[in-house]
Amino acid sequence: MKAVRRAATLALLLLLAGCGTPAAEPVSTPPPTPSATGAPADPTDAAWAQLMTPMNESAVALLSLAADRADDAAVRRWAAGLRASQNGELARLRPLLARMGLPDTNVHEGHHMPGMVTADDLARARTLKGAAFDRFLVDRIGGHLRQTAQVSRSETGVGTRPDAKRLAAALVSARRTEIARLPALPGAPG
Repeated sequence: MKAVRRAATLALLLLLAGCGTPAAEPVSTPPPTPSATGAPADPTDAAWAQLMTPMNESAVALLSLAADRADDAAVRRWAAGLRASQNGELARLRPLLARMGLPDTNVHEGHHMPGMVTADDLARARTLKGAAFDRFLVDRIGGHLRQTAQVSRSETGVGTRPDAKRLAAALVSARRTEIARLPALPGAPG
């Protein structure tokens, strides 16, 4: 069992390490301080929460553009609902970071990771309107949903904090539902 846990933890950490382009200056995260229970955050739990927070923030930024740029009413409704859901997750992730003694800062600033909506993506989205925007939105958010589901599944298996694992399980369930909706959206790949 320990070998499986180590392998899963290593896979999650390698996934997180594959951030791509680093920020101008390396970001150093101070070691976690003890949580309310007196134990510091497990590195896997901390890495998951510190990744999910900026991933959701960037997805919310893209989803926010749909109200003015999406062509199809179904895409606008889907984006508005998903934006509310992602904001609800952020409302749970930020207190989790605080309980872990971690800063509410983006330690992945400037990194290009699978499923991350980047500053370049947001700039591109601002140049699109109508059906082209719908296709771009569904594609980028689809990647976000699949990647965050994968990372959250890893957290449920190898994380140690019950509060983090519960939240990760809730995110996996939410992602499953949203991924199932993608093919029915206008702009989804055929």
